[in-house]
Amino acid sequence: MAGSQTAVADKPKVNGAAETAGSAPVTFLEAIKQAMFEEMERDPAVVLLGEDVGVYGGAFKTSEGLLQRFGWERVIDTPISESAIIGAACGMSYLGLRPSAEMQFIDFIACCFNQLTNFVAKGHYLWNAPAPIVVRGPSGGGVHGGPFHSANPEMYFVHTPGLKVIYPSTPYDAKGLLKAAIRDNNPVLFFEHKYLYRRIKEELPAGDYTVPIGKAIVRRQGKHLTIISYAAMMHTSLEAADALAKEGIEAEVIDLRTLLPLDEETILQSVKKTNRCLVVHEDTKTGGIAGEIAAILCEKAFGDLDGPLLRVTALDTPVPYSPPLEEYFLPNAKKVFDAAKELARY
Repeated sequence: MAGSQTAVADKPKVNGAAETAGSAPVTFLEAIKQAMFEEMERDPAVVLLGEDVGVYGGAFKTSEGLLQRFGWERVIDTPISESAIIGAACGMSYLGLRPSAEMQFIDFIACCFNQLTNFVAKGHYLWNAPAPIVVRGPSGGGVHGGPFHSANPEMYFVHTPGLKVIYPSTPYDAKGLLKAAIRDNNPVLFFEHKYLYRRIKEELPAGDYTVPIGKAIVRRQGKHLTIISYAAMMHTSLEAADALAKEGIEAEVIDLRTLLPLDEETILQSVKKTNRCLVVHEDTKTGGIAGEIAAILCEKAFGDLDGPLLRVTALDTPVPYSPPLEEYFLPNAKKVFDAAKELARY
């Protein structure tokens, strides 16, 4: 995965120009922190709760300084009980607060699966009760965290009506989408790929901005095939696209940003132009978002396809701890490059 600064095509215009703070580019992690600071300053109903989010500043320091600024009533250290965190957040939301609940590692969101899928997600449908909850947490592999600290469990929740699922790939989107999620009256799951926390940097606008939930973005224009990805694999896909360009294959790269709701319009427009589609994700192959995209294309763009939809994904195994095994398990730029070349030949 490329660790260089990433250009973003959809920065908002402020006073007719794309204004930035004029400071050094910030990391993905710092963008998350800025979003939390700004939203807690803007709205006194926004609170943060989770394991070690207060005194320690978060396992990855995404909440460092928040306790000192906002105090114990709004930055709440919890017991090591994810189900208690989500249960408390749900009650807070029904009483008018806007809780951001942090999972120390997103893997342990499984502990509160019943509350999220069987209660929080259905509240609005059953009794029209808004639940402005954001559940955040570090996700993904590439850092040798082993099978219990490297998960990509997004598809468990993409299958759940009533939830929104966000998985950004850049500091700009991380900040803008988190701010949008906090302001949304629906429960939102917000995945933060830990490999990106300190590896990519970007200048951010000086003013307040949000990124729309449910809208993908074309990161790279192309005409020969479409590569669809998100989170850390978006950078891998761009790296592969650069290599493909040297061989005369121009790949269009789409960053989904939001998995639920899925931006079908952007996907279909691109595939109707390029006539080929490759989906790249770090989640395992079986049941991944690539299968859903394949179904959409078969239903709505079958006549536009000049070849099969191909997938480059992780293997259908737990995430290995061993660095060589993890490298073999994960997609990389060479795997994407080889699959794209095969697809381009159709």
